[in-house]
Amino acid sequence: MSDYGNMEKVGPIGQSLPRNDEHITTSPGDLILYQGSNLVIYYATNTYTFTRLGRIDNVEEDELRAALGEGSVTVTLSLDNNK
Repeated sequence: MSDYGNMEKVGPIGQSLPRNDEHITTSPGDLILYQGSNLVIYYATNTYTFTRLGRIDNVEEDELRAALGEGSVTVTLSLDNNK
């Protein structure tokens, strides 16, 4: 994932997924599907038409910026099957 606009990390997911776009304002921790084929993790706010996939709870902008670092990063998402 790469920095974009000093507000998000964005990266391709390798396939196109169905979209349910709506006009929203993001918050730090929002996980967004952009144009059906890119995953976005927001660490700042933005208003646009997106498909919201979920969110990282209980995290502030500065915490996400520190965790994601500067430049490109590799991000792995997983589900906790114990819940």
